[in-house]
Amino acid sequence: MSDTSRLIQVEIAADPPSRLDKALARDVPESAALSRSRLARLIAEGQVARGGEVLSDPRARVAEGEVIAITLPPAAEVETRAEAIALDIVHEDDALVVVNKPAGMVTHPAPGTPSGTLVNALLHHFDGNLSGIGGEKRPGIVHRIDKDTSGLLVVAKSDAAHHGLAAQFEKHSAERLYRAVTHRAPDPADPRLRGLRGVSFEPGGIIKITTGLARHRTDRQKQAVLFNAGRHAVTRVTVVERFGDPVGAGLVECRLETGRTHQIRVHLAHCGHGLIGDPTYGGQRKPSAKALGEAAAAALAAFPRQALHAATLGFEHPVSGEWMRFEAPLPQDMQDLLTALRAGQ
Repeated sequence: MSDTSRLIQVEIAADPPSRLDKALARDVPESAALSRSRLARLIAEGQVARGGEVLSDPRARVAEGEVIAITLPPAAEVETRAEAIALDIVHEDDALVVVNKPAGMVTHPAPGTPSGTLVNALLHHFDGNLSGIGGEKRPGIVHRIDKDTSGLLVVAKSDAAHHGLAAQFEKHSAERLYRAVTHRAPDPADPRLRGLRGVSFEPGGIIKITTGLARHRTDRQKQAVLFNAGRHAVTRVTVVERFGDPVGAGLVECRLETGRTHQIRVHLAHCGHGLIGDPTYGGQRKPSAKALGEAAAAALAAFPRQALHAATLGFEHPVSGEWMRFEAPLPQDMQDLLTALRAGQ
C-alpha cells in the first residue's frame, strides 16, 4: 500500500464527448479502476489538470490529443473503527478475501449498528494493508447478505478488484447458491403454484420465480413483489429434501440470477413457502406436529432466524482471470434443525 500520491496521464482519444467528466470516464485506462463517481470527486477536489491548469468544472471542453493529468491522493483513513472480531476466512490473496459470515453479523456499519460488523472486523484483519476503495482505506463490499443469513461473501481489497467483481455481479455472471428450509416443500406439480403469476418451470424440477422487487409501500423495511415495476429479480428453486410432505417442511437450493435485497425471502414467500424462522416474510403458520413429529415441529417453531445460508460462491478472479468457486457447509444451527426433521420421519 502506498501513502504517496499517484499521477495518471490520460490522452483524449478521437471524437471525445463534449464534457471533461464523460471524456475521462471513456478514456481513463482500465487499470486505473476509476469509476465515474470517483472521477467526479477528483475533478471537484482540484485533482485534475491540463497543462498545469486545474480543471474543476466537469463540463469543461476537451479536444483529441490533449493530455489530462489526474492526481490520486493517498487513500484516506475511515472513521469506522477496527475491531478484533474473529472471522472465518475461506480464501485471501492480494486482491480479495472470501469470508464465511456467521448469522447475527451485519455486513456494513449503519446508524443503528456502528460496530460489531463485518467491515469493523475486516479493518482489524487487514491492519491497514489496503490500497483503498474509492479513495478510502476500507474494504470493498461487493454484495451483502442479511444480518441473520449466514454464508459466503467476497470483499475487495483494491479499486481494481472492486470494479472487476462489481461488474460480474452487475452482469449476473457470478455464481450464488443458497440453501434454505421452508414451510412445506414447493412442488412443481402443485396446481396452485402452476397458476401463480411470476412462476414458471424448467427441466429437472426447477421452479423459476421472475418478478419485480421494490420497497413495500407502507413498510419501508420490507420488499414487495411487483409486476411491470421494480427491479428485475430471478430466483431458481430446487427441492433437495422433503419432511412431513405435504404440510411439513422442505430443504431447498436457491440459485440467484439477480441479487436484490431480500430476494430469496420475498420470492419464496410469494410462492407460499416462506423461510422457517423469518419474522418478516415467513408468516405465522404453525409447524404441523402431526406431519413432522412433536420434536421436529418444536425445533421448527423455535428456530431463531431465517433458515438461509449462502452455501456456494463462484466468480472470475478480477486480476488473474481464474474461475474460483467456494463452498461453506451449513452452520451448526441449520444442521441441528435438519437432524431434528430427519429424526421425525
